[in-house]
Amino acid sequence: MKRHLLPLLALTVLGALIACSTVPLTGRRQLLLVSSSEETQLSLTEFDQLKKSTPISRNAPLNAQISRIGQRIAAVAGLPGAQWEFVTFDQPNTANAFCLPGGKVGIYTGILPITKDDAGLATVIAHEVSHAVARHGNERMSQALLSQLGGQLLSSAMSNKPEQTRNLWLGVYGLSSQVGWTLPHSRSQESEADRMGLIYMARAGYDPRASIEFWKRFHAYNQKSGGQQWEFLSTHPLDEKRIAQLEALLPEALKEYRPQAK
Repeated sequence: MKRHLLPLLALTVLGALIACSTVPLTGRRQLLLVSSSEETQLSLTEFDQLKKSTPISRNAPLNAQISRIGQRIAAVAGLPGAQWEFVTFDQPNTANAFCLPGGKVGIYTGILPITKDDAGLATVIAHEVSHAVARHGNERMSQALLSQLGGQLLSSAMSNKPEQTRNLWLGVYGLSSQVGWTLPHSRSQESEADRMGLIYMARAGYDPRASIEFWKRFHAYNQKSGGQQWEFLSTHPLDEKRIAQLEALLPEALKEYRPQAK
């Protein structure tokens, strides 16, 4: 079995040597196995499909507001080669937002009662823009590739075992990699995007203290909707932990804050 796992180790080490990158602002080292061009092309295709399949808001003042805030955030984020586009999807039951690699940002109208104002929207948009700047999507794809390769090697190593035993070990591998690796890393990415987003919204002229109020409102929304149950099974940190982390980061963000001119 060790003989079969050696190629995985070799590929991991090789990947670490040739595909390491550094996240802006935080300085964290990351492993990226997908090329920037491929990542961007996948993003453009997915975003185009989403715009065709999901209703887009026709509220002109709202669209202008989101675009104005988004462009301010994008200007300070400085993502090279980004093709920024901010689209409001008319989905009142979806309190969410996203940013695909390359600068494609989607805001669902269901989150607007929680954002309430420019600063609330800036909190959400800066967080999502941070995911793109940090290339978190590429990291997740890279993790999936490594996890898939690990599963294939494990299956090959146990090819002479009974099917029931092989399926058991593959199931254990899948669960352990999800709970022990994928989900914790996803939560770390969310916390990293919170930190970066706080800095970006401050640099763009939005009071970072407003982010705390937004997340408190979002926490109330989550509680009303059923809320988070167990952090170790979630892709996001618990709201209370998230708010505490942001409160600790406020002094750093306030140093970057320059109020917008009236």
